Amino acid sequence: MDRRAFVRLVGGGVVVAAAAPLAGCSSAIPPEAVAAWAGPGDEPDLRRWIVAHAILAPHSHNLQSWLVDLRTPDEIVLRCDRGRLLPVTDPFSRQIMMSHGTFLELLVLAARQCGHRAEVTLFPEGVFDERAIDERPVARVRLVPDASLAPDPLFAQVLRRRTNRNAYDAARPVPAAAWQALAAAMAVPGGGAPLAFGHVGADDAAALQRHRAIASQAWRIEMTTPAAMLESFKVLRVGAREIAEHRDGLSLTSPMVVAMTKLGLFDRSQAPAPDSYATTSQIEDFDAKIATTPGFLWITSEGNARATQVDAGRAYLRVQLAGTALGLAMHPLQQALQEYPEQAAPYAAIHALLGAPRPTHTVQMWARVGYAEPVGPAPRRGLDAHLV
Repeated sequence: MDRRAFVRLVGGGVVVAAAAPLAGCSSAIPPEAVAAWAGPGDEPDLRRWIVAHAILAPHSHNLQSWLVDLRTPDEIVLRCDRGRLLPVTDPFSRQIMMSHGTFLELLVLAARQCGHRAEVTLFPEGVFDERAIDERPVARVRLVPDASLAPDPLFAQVLRRRTNRNAYDAARPVPAAAWQALAAAMAVPGGGAPLAFGHVGADDAAALQRHRAIASQAWRIEMTTPAAMLESFKVLRVGAREIAEHRDGLSLTSPMVVAMTKLGLFDRSQAPAPDSYATTSQIEDFDAKIATTPGFLWITSEGNARATQVDAGRAYLRVQLAGTALGLAMHPLQQALQEYPEQAAPYAAIHALLGAPRPTHTVQMWARVGYAEPVGPAPRRGLDAHLV
């Protein structure tokens, strides 16, 4: 085999395999990496039991940047691990704050399940700057026993929730009743941010195609922006050993790529060229999946305050749990919502399409929705890894 043919084979192997982690689970993910999804069992400490559920919330790039302080009795203090940020693709940490919102809403649901009211105070020592976050707490949560509270039905879906990046069933539209249930689930009890829910389904083919086109454009930009690709490579875990060691980030389990990594043939220190097979194949794979998408949902806000970002994350968590109960698959499409310069065109396009004019409004969440074959859970670092 000559060198050029070998390079083509290596490039093809990387991309074909890379589609697997983006598509969801793999039987090669080590059991210890997903052990947290079995739940905390008979954990006697109430706060540990609650937090053990909260760490199962969705997080951008599966970074799990939650730091939890339990040193004050009856309180849970949430901070952000600033070593787990996305400075290139999420330069103002909007997605990170949304991911803290998903954590807080899951925490509230778990506390309620135990007959406790979780009184959440956001930014108790002051709000972060709009362009950066610091060491101050994101939230302080006080647990108060309340026998009048009934469990929230959404809690039953916590251990079943998944993000599904596979192809969807294009011939099976999301019914109107399901869209209504998702919209109804979005309301965050006690949430103060003015949020709006929207959707488009198979009954509006023209709008659906516009959504697909923007998603495709944004993905292509991310795949051909070296800094964005390298940011993902930093949290790419290849093979069972790396996945078990880190239990976070993006998991890649293809035997071919694992073997190539061991041989030093998969270089994560440099981004592939935009016209390489490694890049073009991932773009083609994404476009094929987007083409199967029968619906999209979105959450928009007036303004973009830090508290609004957190509340948007709380709302999305509730929407996804409601979707889980209905058998729906969901996949957030963050690329077009990211504020780095290369994404300016799709960012403007999605805001215009969804009637969220800048700077007064922000699209906080945009996601594919449909029916798909089930996938397994993403790795989780476990409760103790998140405790201060």
